[in-house]
Amino acid sequence: MGDVLAGNHAVWEFDSDSVLIRFARGMRTPRLWHALGARRIPFEALAAVELSSRGGGRRDAVVLRAIPRPGADPLVEAAAGQLREVCDPYRLVVPADRGAEAAAFAEALRERIGPGGDEPAGRFLVPPAAEPPLQLKAYDARVSFDGLRVTFQWSRTGATGTKWKAGDQTYALSELAGVEWRSPEGPGGHLRLLRRDTDGDPRPDHDLASAVFGTGYGSVQESLPFAAAVLAALRTRTPVAAVPAPRSAERLDRLGELHSAGLLTDAEYTALCDRFTAADGRLATEA
Repeated sequence: MGDVLAGNHAVWEFDSDSVLIRFARGMRTPRLWHALGARRIPFEALAAVELSSRGGGRRDAVVLRAIPRPGADPLVEAAAGQLREVCDPYRLVVPADRGAEAAAFAEALRERIGPGGDEPAGRFLVPPAAEPPLQLKAYDARVSFDGLRVTFQWSRTGATGTKWKAGDQTYALSELAGVEWRSPEGPGGHLRLLRRDTDGDPRPDHDLASAVFGTGYGSVQESLPFAAAVLAALRTRTPVAAVPAPRSAERLDRLGELHSAGLLTDAEYTALCDRFTAADGRLATEA
C-alpha cells in the first residue's frame, strides 16, 4: 500500500499524524481548491472514510471521501453544507483502473482514525484555510479582518441608505457570537456577523454587521475562507466570561494578561477593570 494517492486535481499523502491534501492548479480544478492550495488534516479530525464507484461521463471512477468530525474544521462549519459536491475538499476522484489503490488507501486511513471519531470535536482541529489580515470585496462593502476585529467599509454605490448613513462599522471579536455565511452561488448570498447584543436587521442589505454578495462579488473561494478565519478566531479566543472572579486582584491580573496577549482591546480592558473595581466597591460597602 502506497502512502500517496493521486486523483483528479488533488494528491493525498499520509504523514505521521495527518493526511496532507495538495490541490493541483488547472482550468478544471475548483477555484476554492486553488485558494486552499494544501491542507493538513489530523487523523483525529476525521469521523469516517467512504469509498464509492461513479459511472457515466467519459470514464468510470472511484470516489474517496473523508468525513470530518462535526466541529473539527472551521471551513466545513462555516460552509454549513452549502458547498457543491465538486468543491468538497474532502472528496477525491480516482480513475477506476486505480480503484485497488484507492481502496487500500481508504482502509489505511480508516485504521488511523481514533476511537473518538464518532464524537463531535470540542475544538477546531484543522487550521483555518486563511490567516489574517484578510480582505473581502462584497457588493456593498469592503470587509477586513485583522485577527481581533472585523471592519465594514461601505460602498457608495452598492450600500443601502441605512448602511451609508450609519457609516463604516467595526466589531471586536468580544462583541460577536458567531458567523453566518450564505453562498454567493445561491439567492441571498451574504456574510453576517452574529452579535451578542442584538439580532440585527434580518435583511442583510440593511444589517450593519452584514455584507451582501452578488455577481462578481464575494466569490466562494474568497468569502468562505474569510468566514472560516473569523469563526476560528472566535472559537479559539479566550472569552471574557472565563475571567476568574474570586478576588479583585486575581481578576485584574487575568485581565492584564488577556490585554497583553491582544485578546482584549484597550476599551474592553478599561471597561472591565472599571466594572470589577466598582463591583468590589459595592461589596465592600454592603459588608
